[in-house]
Amino acid sequence: MAGKKIIAVLGATGAQGGGLVRAIQADPNSPFRARALTRNPGSDKAKALAALGAEVVQGDVDDPASLDRAFAGAWGAFCVTFFWDHFSPEKEYAEAGMMAEAAKRAGIAHLVWSTLEDNRKWVPFVPLEDPRLPTLMGKYKVPHFDAKGAANELFVKSGVPTTLYNTSFYWDNFIYFGAGPKPGPDGTLYLTLPMGKAKLPGIAAEDIGKCALGVFNRTGEFVGKEIAVAGEQLTGEQMAEKLTRALKRTVKYNEVTPETYRGFGFPGADDLGNMFQFKRDFEADFCRPRDPAFARKLNPALQSFDQWLGMNAGKIPLE
Repeated sequence: MAGKKIIAVLGATGAQGGGLVRAIQADPNSPFRARALTRNPGSDKAKALAALGAEVVQGDVDDPASLDRAFAGAWGAFCVTFFWDHFSPEKEYAEAGMMAEAAKRAGIAHLVWSTLEDNRKWVPFVPLEDPRLPTLMGKYKVPHFDAKGAANELFVKSGVPTTLYNTSFYWDNFIYFGAGPKPGPDGTLYLTLPMGKAKLPGIAAEDIGKCALGVFNRTGEFVGKEIAVAGEQLTGEQMAEKLTRALKRTVKYNEVTPETYRGFGFPGADDLGNMFQFKRDFEADFCRPRDPAFARKLNPALQSFDQWLGMNAGKIPLE
């Protein structure tokens, strides 16, 4: 590993960062080696990354001193925040600022910032309230999008060479976050989304990391650029059809209104209801930059939804 450039990876035991660490370590010809940042280097997930040959170090997005230590000597950095750990857009924005400043102090040559669009550019709340999406938490339309999008400027203003890297809906949410099909009274499985007939860009979480490695591999092309990745763009009907084949059980698309979805009552339901409505109402704007053909250039092994289901259908919990 001597002579290889270090990429410091935040969120290394999570979906995006973990995918990037595994992608780096899986390529013996890569010019990079992974430094996996985690709050708990002794965790099983961290030990699994160490077993792949990654350098595992303690790093906490809320502790600038630990970021300084973790970024020291690194050529690149992959930065991501963790909204669903705390549900605070203000905290997320502050963490992004600390990452940007730590990267500046460390002299990072290429930073990839995992971000999303600030929906308020399409549906503003000032100077006049736009009622198409309810305002949440006082000043946000989709809090877990908006804070990331607003933080883009922190990386740009820091002067650190940065790629703004917009992600898409993880298909892994069908496994881990309760988004998968649920049985109705008749035993039929229903995929419930407030997407109407609009397409939802989706991606395997592992491919977000693999595509990020493609960005680092072509650093001169993507520094200072804003890009987006997706594995496929599918309607709710199309996803239900593919789930039916993979699960060998009938899955029907249950189209609900965003108002209904916001009222489901689980933590973050209002945020996600607004998110899906934004993706539905601004389908062209959201889908246009998320061209799977572009993502496949970054990651030739990019999975389609069918391919992802072939590997993961058995993991989807069917209550």
